[in-house]
Amino acid sequence: MPEYISLPDKLIEVIGSESKDFAVKGGLAQPAKNSIAMIIFSLFWLAFTSIFVFAFLGPLLWDKESTGSGNFVLSSDSMEGMTAPAVVIGIFAFVGLGMLALGLASLFKKGGYFVGTPTRLINYTKNSYRSIDWEQFSGDIQVNGKESKGTITLGMRTGKMVSSKNGPDRYVPDVFYMTGIPQVFEIEQICRRRIKENDPTPAKA
Repeated sequence: MPEYISLPDKLIEVIGSESKDFAVKGGLAQPAKNSIAMIIFSLFWLAFTSIFVFAFLGPLLWDKESTGSGNFVLSSDSMEGMTAPAVVIGIFAFVGLGMLALGLASLFKKGGYFVGTPTRLINYTKNSYRSIDWEQFSGDIQVNGKESKGTITLGMRTGKMVSSKNGPDRYVPDVFYMTGIPQVFEIEQICRRRIKENDPTPAKA
């Protein structure tokens, strides 16, 4: 059984009398590439928003005829004309800043402890935990990394419909990450076995 760490007392209470298939401490809450992708997208979003700032608000503030100097001025007419564009641009900027903040936060968020038992997978982080029955996983498993340390991505039975620009809507399943864990291949085999054992779908005759 892969177990190389001492577990917090609260987590030991959560496990109770259940036997442990594995108990490891992970790295980040999700792969760094996911967070970096969100950060890059948010930066492009903010850059795109800044174009609208100069395109729509610039002409309203630039009053060359009235001043003769070509400097920015702030008049009652320009204030009235810029209200609606400013609100729309502000919303876009707020969305971009929100995505940037989420990306930066996820880049440093720790994944915590992962404990597998015969019936469930437990994820413990900072005095809070998430317990997922093995039957909630679909059996779609992706492994990245080396035997000494890697990432396991577990597909779940839950998900959501996502609209496609050039095709019909498609179903995208939720995923659960265990990043930066040791003995990744052995733990993957344990997860696969437990998912099969707890599969709620009837076995074919």
